[in-house]
Amino acid sequence: METAVGDGPAEQGIPKVKSEKEILKEKQKQEKLEKFKAKQEKLKQKQDQPKKEGESQKKKEKKEKTVVQYEGNTKPGHKKDISGVMPDSYSPQYVEAAWYDWWVEQGFFKPEYGGRDFTNVAYEDKFVMVIPPPNVTGSLHLGHALTNAVEDAITRWHRMHGKIVLWNPGCDHAGIATQVVVEKKLMREKKISRHELGREKFVEQVWNWKNEKGDRIYHQLKKLGGSYDWDRACFTMDPKLCTAVKEAFIKLHEKKLIYRSVRLVNWSCTLKSAISDIEVDKKELTGRTFLPVPGYKDKVEFGVLVSFAYLVEDSDQELVVATTRIETMLGDTAVAVHPEDKRYSHLHGKFVKHPFVDRRMPIVCDDFVDIEFGTGAVKITPAHDQNDYECGKRHNLPFITMIDDEGNISADCGEFSGMKRFEARKAVLKALKDKGLYRETKDNPMVVPICSRSKDVIEPLLKPQWYVSMQSMADAAVKVVRDGELKIIPEMHIQTWNKWLENSRDWCISRQLWWGHRIPAYFVTINDPSIPAGSDTDENYWIVARSEEEAKQKAADKFGVTVEKISLQQDEDVLDTWFSSGIFPFSIFGWPDQTKELNAFYPGTLLETGHDILFFWVARMVCMGLVLMGKLPFKEVIIINSLYGLSSPYDHSIFA
Repeated sequence: METAVGDGPAEQGIPKVKSEKEILKEKQKQEKLEKFKAKQEKLKQKQDQPKKEGESQKKKEKKEKTVVQYEGNTKPGHKKDISGVMPDSYSPQYVEAAWYDWWVEQGFFKPEYGGRDFTNVAYEDKFVMVIPPPNVTGSLHLGHALTNAVEDAITRWHRMHGKIVLWNPGCDHAGIATQVVVEKKLMREKKISRHELGREKFVEQVWNWKNEKGDRIYHQLKKLGGSYDWDRACFTMDPKLCTAVKEAFIKLHEKKLIYRSVRLVNWSCTLKSAISDIEVDKKELTGRTFLPVPGYKDKVEFGVLVSFAYLVEDSDQELVVATTRIETMLGDTAVAVHPEDKRYSHLHGKFVKHPFVDRRMPIVCDDFVDIEFGTGAVKITPAHDQNDYECGKRHNLPFITMIDDEGNISADCGEFSGMKRFEARKAVLKALKDKGLYRETKDNPMVVPICSRSKDVIEPLLKPQWYVSMQSMADAAVKVVRDGELKIIPEMHIQTWNKWLENSRDWCISRQLWWGHRIPAYFVTINDPSIPAGSDTDENYWIVARSEEEAKQKAADKFGVTVEKISLQQDEDVLDTWFSSGIFPFSIFGWPDQTKELNAFYPGTLLETGHDILFFWVARMVCMGLVLMGKLPFKEVIIINSLYGLSSPYDHSIFA
């Protein structure tokens, strides 16, 4: 009987008989393997051999390619002479040389090119776009290159369709960012602060720095080949734009949309200035963390929740509160509990005693208290926390500022007066332990606000500032998008637009800086004993005017005295950079004067920008345009993706 292959004996250990074809295949496979091993061994021996002197340098020199530069006889602004010898391979430096200067000299990028009259052209036959002006704080980055490429492609497309086209370049003075850079430069090179130098000389230093950096930025934009009309380039501190900024402030004040008020602001103790929300970085902590803070040798503890007790007046009871900022208890003026929290219902209407200062503090009921957080009892520091500020207003509590502009504990805080705020944090904790009032410390996830410019921890402080009333303007900005008058592309950003504007708070526009547009407001002192002296916080004693002479006359008329009895002091503060940026689409064309450029080029066609400044810049341009011009500054907003640094995918300071 025949046995099938693989059956019977093979299973009992009898080897399978290989065919000649299979044997040949295995032999070839083995030969290939031997060749590969020999090749690997040879390569290893070569790598192990010491390199001959000069061999690596020769190899390096061989790889280096010579950059071919254009060395023709073309004069600046003239058409390129290409009669010489061409390079053997493509050289961007050779090809791009000289052409851009010729394009500009010929006026190819100007709306008047070819003798065209732009003053009487239908809106649909024009294309107008302003550049998002880069900050004059250094060199352009990859985000600017992306923006330039997109905008240039759009601009050239419309130009090729025969439209009258204007793509207007410009540069932003970048108040805080520029001042910080120049201050550091002065300290590094001359070991001098701006205060030692004085305001006038410091501003001169900033202008010198701007003239150097601004030229570099424009040079880089030209290297990118952008088809801008350079004759219309604008800087936000140019005289023309300064006039427009002043006029915008005055007109908004006349419309009662600008007012002065004492409110909480984001305060940088290092800069000694209020800063905007966009200049505040949010540092998320999962628990106990030590962070570096400017002005402190040792790192400072954050991310913990400290509980301590307030003793209830005329009883042996105590009320335990929890806080992440124990030093601010020096400014407490009340303790709040939720009205439906039965644990504390017996304490309603009673008082607690402050352990370090002579202060009697009420126990108030407020719905904002989270029953589940901490002990359910909240210390209220109206002058140093936004929620506490609102609670303080609702309950008519005292507002006690216990931290000064430099971050030191104020004079009326007993043994802690004069201490730096985070040194006081340790001292207060120790003092509570000494008095037997400390209860516990535990990890607490939290967000620490950090100044993006100084890296200091932001301190909420009550300050008299100038504000823009945003509600009516925000409502109008939401409406134009909802009605289709303004298109936002892609539409997914409309939700962000509505969210920001529907929950918009009034805009703090004053900054305690020297570089920027000085606020055109004057504090009035009247040399007449029959008229009481005013205070900085009383808006009635502030006059908004185009000049000191105009302010004196306005003040004299207002208080019913002669001009000779009026003394003025202009506000030392400057305006938020976003204020001048907000009127950029029409200030560059000569507004408030009704110039032919303004009539021809406003409103523009579209704006291209990034999503991160949709509210801070785009929305404010829309608001300003509607209020001051009665028209939208553009009909479309195109939002392109942003570029981020690999080291930190959310770091806007790397790429935008």
